[in-house]
Amino acid sequence: MQQQPIYILGIESSCDDTSAAVLCNNKVLANVVASQEVHRRFGGVVPELASRSHQANIIPVIHEALNKAKITKKMLNAIAFTRGPGLLGSLLVGTSFAKGLSESLQVPLLDVHHMQAHILAHFIENSNELNNMPSTPAFPFICLTVSGGHTQLVKVNSPYSFEILGETLDDAAGEAFDKAAKMLGLPYPGGPMIDKFAKAGNPTAFEFPHPQIHNLDFSFSGLKTSILYFLQKRQKENPTFVKENLHDLCASIQYTIVRVLIDKLEKASKLTKIRDIALAGGVSANSGLRQAVVSAGKKNQWHVFIPKLEYCTDNAAMIAMAGYFKYLKRDFASFDVAASARIDMDISNSAQ
Repeated sequence: MQQQPIYILGIESSCDDTSAAVLCNNKVLANVVASQEVHRRFGGVVPELASRSHQANIIPVIHEALNKAKITKKMLNAIAFTRGPGLLGSLLVGTSFAKGLSESLQVPLLDVHHMQAHILAHFIENSNELNNMPSTPAFPFICLTVSGGHTQLVKVNSPYSFEILGETLDDAAGEAFDKAAKMLGLPYPGGPMIDKFAKAGNPTAFEFPHPQIHNLDFSFSGLKTSILYFLQKRQKENPTFVKENLHDLCASIQYTIVRVLIDKLEKASKLTKIRDIALAGGVSANSGLRQAVVSAGKKNQWHVFIPKLEYCTDNAAMIAMAGYFKYLKRDFASFDVAASARIDMDISNSAQ
């Protein structure tokens, strides 16, 4: 029996990327992202500027997505949007627009948890980069979600049930990458710059301590401090130390952060006896992490699922995918739903 086409418009505005996507069931018809270059000169995202840029970008981005998908807005079955977590001003732009469009079209409204959406991106058709694997992970699976604001090990029991096995106690891995890059004098965004320079460096040139957290939680604040003290000491001895050793420093820092992530992932797999392993979140675009997960998969006989780069960073296709699952469950949001800068995974109706 042929599946009835369900068209979902996804809207993502949690940080500094304005994105709109159209999915027909789990197939992407359009995924448009407008990035905000204005933040580069400030060395980080400025919330007020981000929300203003979302206001300017949201209508053109949605218009382009509908045109690329070759559908009209009247063909949409529902509107999905990022409720949180994220920057409140940015979230309010997407939330308000989604509500208005939903009401004008008289179609359901679907509120989406941003981190759940990163995980559920694995169910977008042809989203897996590893072609020799099944297209989607089997439930239950473990997902390592790594972004600028979050680092979590999540046991995914179904599209509606998520169990956090471990998470960061302080800084997220993406934040550790960005702050280390700033210490090295690299421009914003720093994480991708570390990845770029690490490719030509020796990952064992410099040794940094691994945080000793005995359960499945993470900690990166101590590592960040040790990098700072190490650089201060070496630069006092040699003012050009960073410039002379930039590639090795980037490779060593990246190796240390990735090793922490992989060690916890291996521990989680061993404890749960789950061998379907997925990677998600903005930092999943890091080439060192992707290669390490693949290598660990071969060693541990995992089924590894790594999203294509377009579904790693913030994008509306993942929001629409998460919205599609909610649509199938008829888990619609009311019009009094509010954007939330901080929202736990179990607050968004997913575990019910």
